[in-house]
Amino acid sequence: MSDVFPLVFDGHNDVLTRLLDTGEGDAVESFLAGAAGHVDLPKARAGGFGGGFFAIWVANPDDAAFNPDDMRQPIYDLPLPPIVSQEHALSVAHAELAILKRLESAGALQICTSVEHIRSALQSGVIAAVLHLEGAEAIDEDFVTLNLLYQQGLRSLGPVWSRPTIWAEGVPFRYPGTPDIGKGLTAHGISLVKRCNELGIMLDLSHLNEAGFDDIAAHSIHPLVATHSNAHALCRHARNLTDRQLAVIAESGGMVGLNFAAAFLREDGQMRADTSVDSMLRHLDHLLGILGEGGVGFGSDFDGAVIPEAIGDSTGLTVLRDALRTHGYDDALMRRLCHENWLSVLERTWHTK
Repeated sequence: MSDVFPLVFDGHNDVLTRLLDTGEGDAVESFLAGAAGHVDLPKARAGGFGGGFFAIWVANPDDAAFNPDDMRQPIYDLPLPPIVSQEHALSVAHAELAILKRLESAGALQICTSVEHIRSALQSGVIAAVLHLEGAEAIDEDFVTLNLLYQQGLRSLGPVWSRPTIWAEGVPFRYPGTPDIGKGLTAHGISLVKRCNELGIMLDLSHLNEAGFDDIAAHSIHPLVATHSNAHALCRHARNLTDRQLAVIAESGGMVGLNFAAAFLREDGQMRADTSVDSMLRHLDHLLGILGEGGVGFGSDFDGAVIPEAIGDSTGLTVLRDALRTHGYDDALMRRLCHENWLSVLERTWHTK
């Protein structure tokens, strides 16, 4: 891994959901050959995308899908979708996990459950994939499913997406707004935190409201992590983290992955591709100012959001790295942002039972 071109280990993508929804032939073949979307094998190689957290995410079964057009207004407040049944969520989780395993069987990536595995994959040029659950609807309150998914490679989990679960409440897509809305973790949610701590599953604070964030901070023994979130001080979107929250993460030795989604970068909160790379640099500078050089990485939200057109897809990671160097970030900080900080926080979170 060269100082000139450090590989990126990324905090969040929705590749599995895109592949499940393509309906354009075989998902594995489309990933191997290259297809519409932000991440596939050719794009990853071209952009230096070395791997990251591959999310299992469950769309709303009533077809009330998230629409970026809803976030192109001066003011918006999208209602939280209704809770999703465990039965439905589990069926989707199994389908997306099957795609990930087929990609591994085809040699496109390696499912990693240790930092040693990630380093080995990065060095060998194989995409390093960490299995992540974005919204824990598929998990039952007795943790039978959690234990089974752990055996299948699950090592990262967000208790909610932006809708309620039996564990906690999500924060809505609201601009302008704050994450200070709704109640904190339920009793089941606190039990989930403790079980994840026991297993060494990383907990993701992205999409949680402020009360839920504070409850995880109070109950978790691990570094606090938001895999794909930005600074509320620069964009007053409810999905972004306040400076107080960032300071709590810093105090825990945790980190934040910069979200490339335009609506969480722009001062006007709009999901528009004509968003400058400079807006990404402003958020990085702000995050670094509170979290320090060891507390920031990337959490692109590739295949799950509208991102700045100058980046476009994972090939545009070269554009971002060029911008970082021009901005004055030295080689050591570049390596930390691109992958070393993620590996460090995982080393301090994961363990073997």
